[in-house]
Amino acid sequence: MAILTVLPLVLVMLLLPLAAIASGDPPWQHYCGSSGNYTAGSKYQANLQALAATLPSTASSSSPALFAKDAAGAGDAEPDRVFALTLCRGDTASANASSSSCADCASRAFRDAQSVCPYSKEVAVYYDPCLLYFSGDDFLSSPANPAQVRLYDVDRSTRRGGGGADFVTLVRALLSYTMQWAVPYNSTGGGAAAVRWYTTVRMDVVTPPLFSLMQCTPDMSGGDCRQCLQDLVGNTTFNGSVSGVRNIGARCGYRYDTYKFYGGEPKLKIGSLSEINSTAPSSPPPPPPVTETRSDKSMLRKKDTMAREEVLKLWRLEESDSEFMLFDFSQIEDATSNFSEDKKLGEGGFGSVYKGQLPNGLEVAVKRLAAHSSQGLVEFKNEIQLIAKLQHTNLVNLRGCCIQGEENLLIYEYMPNKSLDFFIFDLKRAALLNWKTRLNIIEGITQGLLYLHKHSRLCIIHRDLKASNILLDRDMNPKISDFGLAKIFDSNDVQRNTKRVVGTYGYMAPEYASEGCFSLKSDVFSFGVLVLEIISGKRNAGFHQYGDFFNLLGYAWQLWKDGSWHELVDPSLVSEGQMMEIKKCMKVALLCVQENAVDRPTMSAVVKMLSSELKILPEPKQPAFFNVRVKHGELSNTAPSSINDVTITIVNGR
Repeated sequence: MAILTVLPLVLVMLLLPLAAIASGDPPWQHYCGSSGNYTAGSKYQANLQALAATLPSTASSSSPALFAKDAAGAGDAEPDRVFALTLCRGDTASANASSSSCADCASRAFRDAQSVCPYSKEVAVYYDPCLLYFSGDDFLSSPANPAQVRLYDVDRSTRRGGGGADFVTLVRALLSYTMQWAVPYNSTGGGAAAVRWYTTVRMDVVTPPLFSLMQCTPDMSGGDCRQCLQDLVGNTTFNGSVSGVRNIGARCGYRYDTYKFYGGEPKLKIGSLSEINSTAPSSPPPPPPVTETRSDKSMLRKKDTMAREEVLKLWRLEESDSEFMLFDFSQIEDATSNFSEDKKLGEGGFGSVYKGQLPNGLEVAVKRLAAHSSQGLVEFKNEIQLIAKLQHTNLVNLRGCCIQGEENLLIYEYMPNKSLDFFIFDLKRAALLNWKTRLNIIEGITQGLLYLHKHSRLCIIHRDLKASNILLDRDMNPKISDFGLAKIFDSNDVQRNTKRVVGTYGYMAPEYASEGCFSLKSDVFSFGVLVLEIISGKRNAGFHQYGDFFNLLGYAWQLWKDGSWHELVDPSLVSEGQMMEIKKCMKVALLCVQENAVDRPTMSAVVKMLSSELKILPEPKQPAFFNVRVKHGELSNTAPSSINDVTITIVNGR
């Protein structure tokens, strides 16, 4: 998934009328993907041209209206197939134009796509009234929302009413209400149902009024549409200096601002905050008249203990529709026997972890934020916002949280076999993990990371992948945990930078530790370190001398070059007769820890490598930190060792 954040100057183009499409102006935003290029005269180009000839007219006449999707090249080889969709905004037919304006916009989108991203196999173009997205990958079978673009309008910030915090509170209430009506909670639509998942709202409890719009592609189920919109809202930063936001992808999008940016009258109007708490509808009512009343004007003067209280009620209503629960502190006190020492499972930079049992018999693990926590509230909130939205068999499940006074608690599913480091770094317990179990753990971690990087609705970099953050369930299946340091990543970017480097020594990629540059390949590096640890039963983190080296990477590389790779393998595995499988995993690990990030494989490639034959895998290049070795009894490092202007925060394992 890609998210492109655009500077406010681009917002001027959002004001272009439909007529601008016909005048030859380019789209206000476009996205050129990273799926490679096609060549002139190729089958891919022919298939793309075939879609360009049919899809626009289908969008203007199909049911549901203003939308079309299709694929071309079913009989061709996989690299030549093209998948595409186009969606026109729900007000297009009423925005001083007929439904043919949708076809015109879609046709222009195909032409501009090949102009702004020549020969690119993956392109998205966005106009005010329509969008187009095509790719060589079959995204049509998935509710994922690729090619996201986010814009912030700060030019009108002087027009907003109220204080910054109150304004943000009202914006969140507006978006939640809009979502309720765009996707009614009791709807089972989707598929062939003629439901457009589209609505517009005007909120008159603030001056100037707020306007919002939400829409999904009509082939999505109601649940997928709601989740798509929730993800977009969840990854947006709201503050009082921003008066408008537009966040859109190929599958769904929303927008709000302090002026009416869509055609026609809004479908709904919020005249008072009490209307927000009304039950979500099964079908939208007729659009109410948009008129100012005395009661509306009086509401403008009422700020906002009441606003805060009613918005809090709204969020509680939303929580009831999710498995994520808000616990009372007394419930967790009872579950953990008042946080007794005999219930403590561990302690780390975050605070302490306790085992608990809820009244229904469910066992949970409770993280209690320490007042002096080095991670703090930012990471606490980060974990709630991210992991509560992620569902995968190889990610730990967050049951809920508790926020009461100074108490901040996270409640997870309980993992009876603790964490991976509990086993692999202990001689006796390591013997309990045969190669079949270790390979299952490696493959599970691979699938969990692949989900985070590619298949989840948010593209996420974990940034703290290590043995202590791999929890094991009753069947020794791995689950990635601790998302306090995770970041939502714009996969359209090659990398991002930070001055605050956080993570664990021994698992951090060199470009991240020394320059603060992180990307998806940062997690790949950590994964490679982890696989070497699983194979060897030895730690890379900390100062442990292995042969002539002070780290596991240099030692593993030297053994690989010398043909003595088997010396790295945990002795308990040697007699199992799986040495070639182990060798393949070691080679994959060395490919993941190569010094240059561009040389490291993606997690998609890692999945393929683990199921491929050893002989077809590429040869790894020198790993990072290879030059840190022992020479004549002293530590020698031929690579630069100083890190300037970067603070490294070492987060201790549980």
